Amino acid sequence: MITQSTRHRLVTGGAVLTAAALALSGCGRSEDSPEAAPQASTSIGSDPATGELTVWAMGTEGENLPKLTAAFEQANPGVKVKVTPIPWDAAHNKFTTAITAQSLPDAAMVGTTWMGEFADLDALDPTPAGIDSSSFFPGALDTTKVKDVSYGVPWYVETRLVYYRKDLAAKAGITTPPTDWDGLKTMAKAMQEKAGAKYGINLQPGGQGSWQTVMPFSWSAGANITSDDDKEFTLDTPEMQEGLKYYQSFFTEKIAGTDLPPNQTEAQFVSGQAPMFISGPWMAGSVAKLGGDKIKPNIGVFELPKNKTSTSFVGGSNFVVFKASKNKDSAWKLVKWLSDGKTQADWFKLSTDLPAVQAAWKDPSIANDPLLPVFGKQLETAKAPPAIVNWEQVATAFDTEVEKMTKAGQSPADTAKAIQTKASSIGTGS
Repeated sequence: MITQSTRHRLVTGGAVLTAAALALSGCGRSEDSPEAAPQASTSIGSDPATGELTVWAMGTEGENLPKLTAAFEQANPGVKVKVTPIPWDAAHNKFTTAITAQSLPDAAMVGTTWMGEFADLDALDPTPAGIDSSSFFPGALDTTKVKDVSYGVPWYVETRLVYYRKDLAAKAGITTPPTDWDGLKTMAKAMQEKAGAKYGINLQPGGQGSWQTVMPFSWSAGANITSDDDKEFTLDTPEMQEGLKYYQSFFTEKIAGTDLPPNQTEAQFVSGQAPMFISGPWMAGSVAKLGGDKIKPNIGVFELPKNKTSTSFVGGSNFVVFKASKNKDSAWKLVKWLSDGKTQADWFKLSTDLPAVQAAWKDPSIANDPLLPVFGKQLETAKAPPAIVNWEQVATAFDTEVEKMTKAGQSPADTAKAIQTKASSIGTGS
């Protein structure tokens, strides 16, 4: 995958539960036990938060979060927030084990693709009244919804743009970034023919997480992953095939290649070997670090080109409250505070995680950045896969078929059909 693995885990880190874990989780929730079936919250109180709150968060976010929650403790002198950092590669198993054992924290950072699974296990508290859902980017808010019920809030977000070398684009005669599919292909060809690039654009030829780059093209053509009720997959449609056909054409026309070494996107960009790629906001810093002062002013980004729409992928992380919490009111007060525009801007300055609350993007630290506002614009229309229990298995099948399409010449029609067949066999879990 062309993205950094630490960010990749934010959106694809959830594995499915084993049958044994599912069986155990069923044993852990007796309907006769009032503690095993706590009532959902309906509103958030107006008094200050009190008591002790246990919070889990992953990676560098878990390390940085105590610096942020110290301000929450100052505003609520009767509360103590204890944050436990968890490595990303251990997080999913830790959560599922805790769900089985009924030993969950009060609140936690949760990967967006885990939401359907955890909601299906009845572990998440539905979002109560008092959270302003209209403040979030719509696509990010959708990642909290399972069967039309919202659980938690979007905490931070990321989306994907097209990165390009400004200097090589000028050499290729491109002065204005393209806005449609034809324009993107024309620019990529010009990068090869006039700017000396081996490949005009670096696209992932299948493999883990490739669906995140492929699916936006099909979304832009009008495709959907599931039916409106999320009960049936709709992966074999003319719109899906149109996105796949366009993606494959970059490889068949030798504008993108299958022979570029993986995990070297930054080096290929800096050298000019592949002066365009699609990725998230973290790559700007990675490229600048590798290329130094010479490359920094030549890093450009633009929104994914439009077919019917310009629709990128939205990922990131949500913040949830667990139904088993014994201090849910204070936990929701923390979540509400984390969703405040000022708090979100402060978090960006601590972590560089992009805010899920739209108002935070007006903060000068983001608004005055040369690249970040373009990500904010793309987030207005970005989408995520539906929060279904079995998405991780479907995504793996999707990745496998994409690789057959780009490397072995499998037709877009056969690719869409194969993805649909495998997905239907796996099921949505609804």
